[in-house]
Amino acid sequence: MRILTRRMAREDWTFSRPVFEFDAKGVGHAIYCAQTPDRTYSLIAFGHDLPAEDRSDRVIATRWDSTFTVFDGVPDAADIERLRQNIPLQEAGRVSEKELSVSRANRSVRLWDHVVSCLAAGVQPDQAQIDKVGYLMRTTAVYGSGKLGAADREMIADRPECAAPFQIEMLSVFLTRAYVRDLVQHMADLKGGAAAVNLDADIARRMGIGNSTGLGMAPFLVNHPKLLNNWISAREEAIAIVRNAPSATDVEIATFKGLLNRSILSADIWHSEHPIQTEKLKRLRSDLSELATHIANTDLHGPHPWDMLFSWAEGTLGEDAQECLASLMLEPYGRLVDHLADQMSDKDRHAFRIDGTMRVADLRAILEDAYGWALNIDWTEKENCARAWYVSQEKLEPRLGERFEEPIAPYEQPLAPGRDAANLYAALKEEDADSNLAAFLLAHPEHRHIVRRAQIVEHAPFAEIRDNTIGSDLVPIDMLRCKLSFFGATHFDPRSDRWVRICMFGNAPFPEELQSSQNDDWSYPLLVEAAK
Repeated sequence: MRILTRRMAREDWTFSRPVFEFDAKGVGHAIYCAQTPDRTYSLIAFGHDLPAEDRSDRVIATRWDSTFTVFDGVPDAADIERLRQNIPLQEAGRVSEKELSVSRANRSVRLWDHVVSCLAAGVQPDQAQIDKVGYLMRTTAVYGSGKLGAADREMIADRPECAAPFQIEMLSVFLTRAYVRDLVQHMADLKGGAAAVNLDADIARRMGIGNSTGLGMAPFLVNHPKLLNNWISAREEAIAIVRNAPSATDVEIATFKGLLNRSILSADIWHSEHPIQTEKLKRLRSDLSELATHIANTDLHGPHPWDMLFSWAEGTLGEDAQECLASLMLEPYGRLVDHLADQMSDKDRHAFRIDGTMRVADLRAILEDAYGWALNIDWTEKENCARAWYVSQEKLEPRLGERFEEPIAPYEQPLAPGRDAANLYAALKEEDADSNLAAFLLAHPEHRHIVRRAQIVEHAPFAEIRDNTIGSDLVPIDMLRCKLSFFGATHFDPRSDRWVRICMFGNAPFPEELQSSQNDDWSYPLLVEAAK
């Protein structure tokens, strides 16, 4: 998200809303245009009158409050009519290569009704209710990269604004946030007439776009090992650069301390009803308080201050606070680390080929190094292979089932690289150490996928999730949270171990505010909000 907003501000993108036609129920359509130095992207939003009984965040839903597409260029009347027949249907519709993404969203009904009613009555909405939810609408899917017939990524990957991962999807959410603000104001104006007031700009800015994310993101990480490696590698390199800094200036220290205080506020206003997350939040708040106390008594002007601080945190704080500290340490050093964003795509995903000339002995060594944790697991024990990933026939979406309770094993997807690596290692024991892999794979083609994966991992040390993805103790939301954190998501609120709600672009500037808000620290709430 911040890669995108930095670019939009730096390149002075301009925005317009040439169409906004809705009735009192929010039914109609709008077009939001983003003009880059070279081209225009248009978010086309359709509003619907959705009965309460049809509102669902589940992927099997068939109706939504709003549906969207990002169009490559500026749509004409024929495009709008074609999309009106397809975008509201989502999976049941089809789009063309002119569409770059397809998405949908539902209102957070109680907060939506509260905001509309308050503004219509001439008063601002209650800040406590807004903080409890954090958004007026939440997306239940933002599809790109060829989904439903939309343009494949290869068609736009060479565009500078699309070089970093998921920039079109993030643009969709960024413009959707402006649409949500405008629509709630429009409905309040129609309801209240002359008595209605405009939503306070600070309150509007505080709200982001919610998102409900399910199991589909977990297989994505497993199926894109090089991309995952590039994400983690960029962050680890950034952390290493800052930890190696020999000293810190007064400005850098002040920036860090200010954002730490804002992170403490962020943790305080972060709500969740999930018992596991509730406990994590308690620990995070306690740890951040301890971190603040430690920093108040620590001289950060000494040699290698960030390495010293992080080493202390590793032995003192929980994992959530350690990750928060790592992120905060990067903030004063954008000039040193922001360029790493250019390394986060997997530009050679389709170019990799198995090296059949590799010796069996060399592959064994790779497996021992990268999959040693898996070689020590007893895969005959039920608890170590209790789950199986498969694809739902009805919705063609990933599912996770109980292997020994459901007849799903014949439909299992290859999403257990640890087990498969162990099976490959066992098979290689029967092979001549100096023979090549080509001969082995001719006789055992069932191992091709894990051989390919192991050869990728040899050169991409962060490519693999080094844990059992089919064990009885698997918590899929940990994988979801990993990916969503790289998007820039905040305020994770698990609804089970398999889906989670988050907030996107909370506190971000709106399109018309990008040039007047040059700070890149919008993901941290302002301290002045604590007094409201």
